[in-house]
Amino acid sequence: MYRIRFHGRGGQGMKTASRILGTAFFIAGFEVQDAPRYGAERRGAPIFAYVRIDDQPILERGIIKQPDLVIVADDSLIPVPAAGVLNGVDEHTVLLIMSDAHAETWRQRLNLLCKIIILPRQTQEQAEQRFTGAVCSGAAACLLGKISRAVLQQAISEELAELGGTIISTNLARALDAYDSVQQYAACVKPREESSASDYTPPDWIDLPFENARISAPDIHASANSVEVRTGLWRTLRPVIDYERCNRCWWVCSTFCPDGAIKVKQQTPEIDYDYCKGCMVCVAQCPPHAIEAIPEQQARQQEAEQETSA
Repeated sequence: MYRIRFHGRGGQGMKTASRILGTAFFIAGFEVQDAPRYGAERRGAPIFAYVRIDDQPILERGIIKQPDLVIVADDSLIPVPAAGVLNGVDEHTVLLIMSDAHAETWRQRLNLLCKIIILPRQTQEQAEQRFTGAVCSGAAACLLGKISRAVLQQAISEELAELGGTIISTNLARALDAYDSVQQYAACVKPREESSASDYTPPDWIDLPFENARISAPDIHASANSVEVRTGLWRTLRPVIDYERCNRCWWVCSTFCPDGAIKVKQQTPEIDYDYCKGCMVCVAQCPPHAIEAIPEQQARQQEAEQETSA
């Protein structure tokens, strides 16, 4: 069985990538399972989608913990703990990164023994981000070595049929370019040997506090009420600014925050934790690395201790 994970940010089309790849293998006669996984749907948040492929019925369920192929559409996600990009990656895994850096640079950064393949980063134009999913699916299809260009074209045409001819043509061009660009690595991904049930390890769970439905799901029936929705309650990791390291460039973290939860006062950034959802974009983008991520539970304990000492 092939196990593939797509990692990206909300808005980059990782769900679309998994659908295209899954449809291509289904057309080719394989059994397929594909699904996205994310928390609250929001642009910029880390998400991943997984695909399982086999020539036998697939009975395995849940997240993929030991992938054969990992595709990373945004390399700024790699150091973000919540993204889980490197979970289960070992010497068997093939890691495809969309990046400007070389493969050897990433090998030194990550200290990995697996094969690392670089897919040149696409333009950062916002309008072009919607084609990232097609690019990733095209490259993945080539690396798996089971999908022809014709089948890939058919899968993209079926999955994007509702979007019209112009969008389909652009996605086809991007996907086929990516397919050709990694041709030297075609069929380098191999299925992992199946492990026995005795090797099973339970997943890591995050315990979230239970709240009364009147608090966690309020009834709001008026317009312009987003200020009443405390989206910070979704957070499992909290970004914290170290002002001794902050160089007061102010515009980077506040500009990249997808929800505008970072305000600037006298060139000093301040995070509004009522609305910060914990996407960690600011952690990845801060030039002096002055923002770190800590577990939300730990942050609340620290606040409680400070209130007690005061």
